[in-house]
Amino acid sequence: MLTGILARYQAVGATEVADVERMREVAALADPWSRSRLPLHFTASALVVHPDTRRVLLRWHAKLGRWLGVGGHADPGESDPLAVVLREAREETGLSDLRPWPDGALLHAVVCRVPASAAEPEHQHADLRYVLATERPDAVTPEDERSPLRWVTFPEARTVLGADNLVGTLDRAERLFAAVAAE
Repeated sequence: MLTGILARYQAVGATEVADVERMREVAALADPWSRSRLPLHFTASALVVHPDTRRVLLRWHAKLGRWLGVGGHADPGESDPLAVVLREAREETGLSDLRPWPDGALLHAVVCRVPASAAEPEHQHADLRYVLATERPDAVTPEDERSPLRWVTFPEARTVLGADNLVGTLDRAERLFAAVAAE
């Protein structure tokens, strides 16, 4: 499945082209989602949006000490990145009505550095990023007390994220709003 998604995906810019090429190499290997596949394995993440108010949901990631989108690792047997991120997003936000927005296409492919922890050495995630939407933003419920959630506007998100590579994903998501409005 990953090889097909990556074959159809059009990377933008030299960094993303190089990242996608690395991802294609790993996708061809056995179990590219396995956390034991170091230094690089796949993850799936998303920006959750509320289309009516043009807000985005950010989640505090305690391990990294910063605001991010939602998502993470595949469970054993999972291979569809969109299914992975839908499951993860529902678990992390409590939102049961999440759906791909506007169409479920891969929005951004990024190789991210993950610092070492007590459980894992430093490694990288081949992160496949999507946009999910909810019609019930007030129904949001954090997964736990260490992972608060925060609805923000796109400009507020840029301020909170700073120089994080998630800003590039945020820019692409904001352009989707303009494209949907133009239809």
